[in-house]
Amino acid sequence: MRVIHITARPLPLITCFIMSLGCASTSPTEDHNMHPTGSGSLPKRYQCYRADGPLVIDGIIDPKEWAHAPWTDLFVDIEGNVKPQPRFNTRAKMLWDDEYLYVSAWMEEPHIWGALTQHDQIVYHDNDFEIFIDPDGDRAEYYEVEINALGTIFDLFLERTYIDGGPAIHEWEFEGMKSAVHIEGTLNDPSDIDRGWSVEFALPWSTLAEYAHRASPPNVGDVWRINFSRVEWKHQIVHGKYEKVPDTPENNWVWSPQGVINMHLPEHWGYVIFNLGDGRIE
Repeated sequence: MRVIHITARPLPLITCFIMSLGCASTSPTEDHNMHPTGSGSLPKRYQCYRADGPLVIDGIIDPKEWAHAPWTDLFVDIEGNVKPQPRFNTRAKMLWDDEYLYVSAWMEEPHIWGALTQHDQIVYHDNDFEIFIDPDGDRAEYYEVEINALGTIFDLFLERTYIDGGPAIHEWEFEGMKSAVHIEGTLNDPSDIDRGWSVEFALPWSTLAEYAHRASPPNVGDVWRINFSRVEWKHQIVHGKYEKVPDTPENNWVWSPQGVINMHLPEHWGYVIFNLGDGRIE
């Protein structure tokens, strides 16, 4: 199921410069064969609490539904503290119940655009949000899901990391997944300034169980390896439309820094601890 919900709330047109042109960038691909050089950061940790009940997956991060879920730290550059902080804020939340792992994320974005509309197109050629899950953290048999502002999904399964020989199976489908996008602004309209966009996912344990090699849904206290990435391209406005700046690589902003421009190193992903939770967190 895919849902796109738009709230037309553009900000005043007071700084309508092309805000994507002024930041250092990273390499254009996330799967080339690079080993980590070290970012000076340990993998992040997150307490994932049980939801009070089933969540409505509409892309809107409802404060009541997500009350038990703390925000992650703000995302950083994929290489860690050796690079400048991202120019736009990103953060995520997680919850779980007996059927789903729930993920939501908010992305500050003054110019929301997207071009790819076909399922399993290479979605990171647009600005996107990405989820990586290796349940047992063994660098093998893990999942990746990407979504752009149009709600287009690219889901794949990897038998091994690319540097361990791969391959990535693009034909794999995340059966039973629910996803939605909510836009605070106007999509593909460069005449104003937008607030940002949010996503929600319900990822079924029944599908994750296929290659989890551990309890799915997890037991209380279990720890899975998970990471999130946001791909952000520099853009320009040509004849009233968004275009990527030619020959310019993308930025990669992540929850748990990798130390190198390569998301496919699960040993650097965050530790997600599944717990019951006994209080609401703002």
